[in-house]
Amino acid sequence: MNRDGYVARWRGREYQASPDGDDIRLYQPGPDEGFTEVRPGRYVRVVPAAEVDDLAYVRTTCTWQGQPFIVLAEHEGWLRLEYTGGRWPVAEAMGLEAFDFGVYQGWAPAAEVADLGEQRV
Repeated sequence: MNRDGYVARWRGREYQASPDGDDIRLYQPGPDEGFTEVRPGRYVRVVPAAEVDDLAYVRTTCTWQGQPFIVLAEHEGWLRLEYTGGRWPVAEAMGLEAFDFGVYQGWAPAAEVADLGEQRV
């Protein structure tokens, strides 16, 4: 499972979340009391930030060819990765694309990726 975004704990459950000033938007895939459908399979409820027990940014990290990456996406056995090592010669040697200044990304076979885990930042 690939997660990259905010999560909030509210009333004992964890939700995908989005901070919005003094409020937090909570998201879930199904209907529930107080949640409004914003599109099929996506429901939102806005709660005061003071009611949220925990808010954190979670991203999925891994290593590929011994180098550190974050996982951006997953598609048919491949993972879209962003290099977090910050060394241009390494990124170039791995054949990564320069996505932006200092940002290098590429596709890796999921079977070659190791140490998949979540990091709270």
